[in-house]
Amino acid sequence: MAAANIGMMDGAYFVGRNEILTWINATLQLNLSRVEEAASGAVQCQMMDMVHPGVVPMHKVNFDARSEYDMIQNYKVLQEVFNKLKIEKHIEVNKLVKGRPLDNLEFLQWLKRYCDSVNGGIMNENYNPVERRCKVGKERNIRVSQKISKSLQANNLGNRSIIDGSKHATVAPNSTLENSSAYILELSEKIKEMKISLESMEKERDFYYEKLRYVEIVCQKPEVVHLPLLSEPLQ
Repeated sequence: MAAANIGMMDGAYFVGRNEILTWINATLQLNLSRVEEAASGAVQCQMMDMVHPGVVPMHKVNFDARSEYDMIQNYKVLQEVFNKLKIEKHIEVNKLVKGRPLDNLEFLQWLKRYCDSVNGGIMNENYNPVERRCKVGKERNIRVSQKISKSLQANNLGNRSIIDGSKHATVAPNSTLENSSAYILELSEKIKEMKISLESMEKERDFYYEKLRYVEIVCQKPEVVHLPLLSEPLQ
């Protein structure tokens, strides 16, 4: 059975968190303690880089991704790799970047199953994960420095043209800036409150989802499947 097509009741999805973390840490020489630490997508990209050398454009992978925007860029790289390899696996990016343990665990369980199916799960002995990350980091720093330099040059040229062309430019009053800052702070506080409320609801949802999942697993066991259903309520 292709790893991309495994169902939710497949044995791959019963691999525990500790086993997943041990696999990641041993393979990529990392020190993750929680599955949600892999929510940025960089770990998944490097796993594919190890299994399929030369396919993943690692210079685009950001191992320091913290914002959802940066994480999404990593998952775009990963989805492009899947498309190149004709792996029919849709990545639930919006769920993964939230850092929810269950969603990230399930994706990593699938990834382990896939990596184990390539070359019989035999690791590439010539692959040095630490050296690979260092090289990627240096390349990214060079690219970022070049972009910043070009941006600064463009801004300097723009500023000169503004100064030369309009000497009578006016500056916004301080009162306007203060009002804007106060409004931004107010909105920021509201956003924080909404995030806290959303996180609480998501945790509650995940709790009941895990309970239902457990019941589903129990009901699939042979010793339970053939039990007769109660036709009448217990007296």
